[in-house]
Amino acid sequence: MKLHIPDMSCGHCVAIIEKAVKAADPSATVRPNLAAHAAEIETSVPSASIIAALEDAGYLSTEV
Repeated sequence: MKLHIPDMSCGHCVAIIEKAVKAADPSATVRPNLAAHAAEIETSVPSASIIAALEDAGYLSTEV
């Protein structure tokens, strides 16, 4: 899945986002793109669960 994460702007943001995704799915792969404010995430967890985990971490996101 590809998510647009408008508030992701630095390495610290990326670390928090990766931690939130890994909490929802420890086997997930996260490929952030700071320039595009997006992340590509490979996971077996439903996208709604990942989006909710990111929201709990303080980052609103939308699926692209």
